Amino acid sequence: MSTGLIALLDDVVSLAKVAAASLDDATAQATRAGAKAAGIVVDDAAVTPRYVVGFAADRELPIIGRITLGSLKNKLVYLLPAALLLSLIAPWAITPLLMLGGAYLCYEGAEKAYEALWPHAEHHGPGGKILEPGQDPRHFEDEKVNGAIRTDLILSAEIMAITLATVAAETSSFWNQAVILAIVGIGITLVVYGVVALIVKADDVGVSLAQNDSPVSSLFGLQRRGGIPPGGADRLVRPLTKGIGRGLVFSMPIFLKVLSVVGTAAMLWVGGGIIIHGLEGYGLSAIGHGIHEAAMAVGHAVPALAAAVEWFVTAAASGLSGLMVGALLIPLVHHVTLPILVKLRG
Repeated sequence: MSTGLIALLDDVVSLAKVAAASLDDATAQATRAGAKAAGIVVDDAAVTPRYVVGFAADRELPIIGRITLGSLKNKLVYLLPAALLLSLIAPWAITPLLMLGGAYLCYEGAEKAYEALWPHAEHHGPGGKILEPGQDPRHFEDEKVNGAIRTDLILSAEIMAITLATVAAETSSFWNQAVILAIVGIGITLVVYGVVALIVKADDVGVSLAQNDSPVSSLFGLQRRGGIPPGGADRLVRPLTKGIGRGLVFSMPIFLKVLSVVGTAAMLWVGGGIIIHGLEGYGLSAIGHGIHEAAMAVGHAVPALAAAVEWFVTAAASGLSGLMVGALLIPLVHHVTLPILVKLRG
């Protein structure tokens, strides 16, 4: 009896080790797949803060919370089952859909670059609207949240497509693919909207620090009242906290602009890279080989930084390719696709 029990425990331990190894492997694959979606993640973090413009400070975090739940619903309820079904019945369609998504990223990135160089009155989606006099605040908030969730659906679809393409190349197990897609979907959503929450509240924190004459007393719940002056610790720390607060207030608009530029560049890089790799899958490898050879040549010229230089050259070439594709798509979308959609809706 004892021998059988020991054998059973040994089997349980073995199964636990296999499960742990599978989980580690899924986590590693999810990390690699998530890294490939970096361009979309950065752009999402840069775009989302505009959806809380015009609201009271106490509504900002609840709005971000609603958008986060909507994003999780997009990924886990709609896109994850669709991606798994696609991998089962039409795996050949993954690459074309991925290239279509890459073309969308190129278009969005080129459109943002065009807007930055030649500003025009158009804005995309409800993110740039502000509350008008007499408008119902609740309806306005719902409109903003729904607009953000619709935008997130497009970006989430591209994230899941990139993840599926990466996972499909590394594992054929249905359940491994499901777990990895879920890990990436949940992880990226929490990271993106956690960062967005920090960005949105950073200026409020900065104002609070800049106006607080008793930082130490406030920190320990000893806020001085009744005209009692701040203590020595408050006077000692106050210049630092006020400086940090003013720095946050001053730097956040600059940070958002930089983040927007980085997000645009990352979209072009990811979109261009997706299209180049997709073309290689169909035998059109000249562009990919040319970029690889150029990156290797430049890397050999700087042996000490070869890996970093090769990555930078590859990313830059992919970004330029994405910009060219996007520039070609802008007139097509504006003068052909959008008028057709308007007529269909009408």
